[in-house]
Amino acid sequence: MRLRGVRSAALGALLVASGCGFANDGFLEPAACAKPVVSRAAIAANPTNVLSAFVTANVGRADSAVIEFGLNPAMESVTPSFPVDGDTVRAPVLGLDPSAEYNAQLVAINDCGSTRGEVLTFTTGPLPNDLPTYAAAGADPSPGFVVFAAGNYGLVIDNTGRVVWYHRFANGPGLNFQPQPDGRYAARPPAAAGAIPSWVEIGVDGDVARTLGCAHGYPPRFHDLIAEPDGSYWLLCDETRTLDLSGQGASPQARVLGTAVQHRAAAGDVLFEWSPFDHLEVDVSILETADRATPVINWTHGNALDVDSDGNLLVSFRNLNEVTKIDTRTGAVMWRLGGARNQFTFENAASNAGFARQHGLRATGRGQLMLLDNLGDPLASRAERFEVDTARRVARLSASYKSPAGLIAQIGGNTQSLAGGHTLVSFGNGDGVEEYDAQGNVVWRMMGDTGYIFRAERIRSLYRPGVGDPR
Repeated sequence: MRLRGVRSAALGALLVASGCGFANDGFLEPAACAKPVVSRAAIAANPTNVLSAFVTANVGRADSAVIEFGLNPAMESVTPSFPVDGDTVRAPVLGLDPSAEYNAQLVAINDCGSTRGEVLTFTTGPLPNDLPTYAAAGADPSPGFVVFAAGNYGLVIDNTGRVVWYHRFANGPGLNFQPQPDGRYAARPPAAAGAIPSWVEIGVDGDVARTLGCAHGYPPRFHDLIAEPDGSYWLLCDETRTLDLSGQGASPQARVLGTAVQHRAAAGDVLFEWSPFDHLEVDVSILETADRATPVINWTHGNALDVDSDGNLLVSFRNLNEVTKIDTRTGAVMWRLGGARNQFTFENAASNAGFARQHGLRATGRGQLMLLDNLGDPLASRAERFEVDTARRVARLSASYKSPAGLIAQIGGNTQSLAGGHTLVSFGNGDGVEEYDAQGNVVWRMMGDTGYIFRAERIRSLYRPGVGDPR
């Protein structure tokens, strides 16, 4: 039996934590204390995801509720507690098996105790025919689930590789499907011809919560997004300018594509904006031939961003082989790590170049970052941790992880720093996702040919994906 909740034995602890024993302890007068009321409970399938269902009910005097559920006739799992606001509830039950009969029961809670609704029985549907399937295994994986995009789907699998949640996009999610700090998933699907694409946020119920885009009509890049709990969001934007590059042997009216960064409020106001054209010199001589020979010169190719521990911004510019740190108050460039304008000495690295064509940049602590070096080792791509000493201008390679299979990510891929010194790595088009312990041993992997997984990230909860999880 594979259920995606907390064991039912934990329900008593949830009730105690919510204060349900207060009446018996003398804190409240018994005559003034009334338990919740539950009526008209019902359960319905989720039309967008057969691995989930919705329980609805009328309730009275409830502060919170949980749903106990399990394969019929058992009910040995329970959802996380969710708040009740008003006299009706609608709550998802997630991570179910396909084509299986379940029981479910809503439990309403307040300070005086709990009340159970009627036991509901329902049967889940079969999986979609085009849903990808996977296998995974490992001796010591981190707990939880792994999120990624494949085909037309945003997917979540457990540590066996079983799909436990999915969302289908009509034209695919656009390679990237990310859990966000606000508890939703995000993707930037392709747009219709001539239209500007937008990011979309998908709730765990499968509904589109909102769309997110760049100001000034800039197209948002699919590579990375940070949706903050306060509703604001950071995103990468395509900015194109016409420049006279005749002095560099290019056109006097060259079209150049750079990656801007925007921080926007929930209402859309621009809180911070940064353009590479205002802070970096356009030098096409440092670009690879394929990037400078296109009708629009692919200059920076920003592919990851993260907010550092000091509140400033880290941005990965793949085509510059560079990580740039940006002051979020002034927009000034604080330092440049890697590439032709490198300001650091690399220690323990394979070469003074440090890394190349990197993906998956993440801040992992004060003065620490991690990324996937896609060309630094000709035999394999490597996830690399660096300790950045800005005073000495030294970047020390403190750890690196590469697949025993010698996977090479020519494009795509990402890194995620996990608890206990573990590291999750997707190797992009190198067809592999692996988790390593602090010593570099593989402790979990997706089996076989995974296909191109641009980004894979671990989450602990299906109900609040990304909340409290490392990016």
